[in-house]
Amino acid sequence: MNRSRLAPGAGIVTAPGDRPVLRTSEGEFLRIDTGHVGPGELVDRLTEGEGRTSSAELDRLVAAFEEAGHAVTEPRRPPLTGRTVHLLGDPVLTEPLARFAAAEGAEVQSASAGDVAGLAGRRDTAVVWCLDSPVPEGTWDEADRLPARHTAWLRCHREGAHTWTEPLASAPGDVTAAHVRLRRLAATAAHRELAAYWAGHRTPDTGPHPTEPAAALIAALLTADLIAWASGEPGRGGPRSGARLPAHRRLRRIDLRDLTVTEHPVLPVPAVAPLPAPTARTAP
Repeated sequence: MNRSRLAPGAGIVTAPGDRPVLRTSEGEFLRIDTGHVGPGELVDRLTEGEGRTSSAELDRLVAAFEEAGHAVTEPRRPPLTGRTVHLLGDPVLTEPLARFAAAEGAEVQSASAGDVAGLAGRRDTAVVWCLDSPVPEGTWDEADRLPARHTAWLRCHREGAHTWTEPLASAPGDVTAAHVRLRRLAATAAHRELAAYWAGHRTPDTGPHPTEPAAALIAALLTADLIAWASGEPGRGGPRSGARLPAHRRLRRIDLRDLTVTEHPVLPVPAVAPLPAPTARTAP
């Protein structure tokens, strides 16, 4: 029979002369009413101790821990187990991302731009495209169609000293790269200049390119987005007031000079009907 253990990140704290307290994996402290169960019995049962004592009351207490998610009976399963991640782009970013995703249980495969269309419709599959440069126009158009067929789509790119990680899209109506461009153009007074920058009307790139620590940070953030996707990302209905932005609504900007990260909420852009063609006016 599998024995219960404290969930990863959870622990029991006993202050001298006081009742035991549960420190949750989120860092909250919750007082434990052990009833007639000795605190040492509970600790032994939920840790690597022998746990030789047992009673109906102790069993009920342990069951309450399990129901609340503070104790588990099964070994931890890597969160990306059963998921396939296809990587495209520049090795400075894809190589650390491949290591991180594999460490979390993903099957990692290399892909090319010509493979993207054939990956549409594959569930439990994510396509991640990382560029150490601005995105040439049209490069991500085909990949933007993946979420409509329930294949996850995640991307990042660099513009000067900033790398942008865009929201993970995995379902129809999620934020695509085209949506992000439209939102960013709408948010700046320099929209003509930004559009010209994206179109390639700029001087040659002078970096800075991601250092090893910067690339590791970017890869870790992308891996966190993949884990959110694999876990079903609670709160897909939208962020609550004060809640952390979910991966499918979160645009991040990483400053490569000091590794600061800022997050910005972003929503999809509704489809708009084209303007009617002008009608010829007849002379009176």
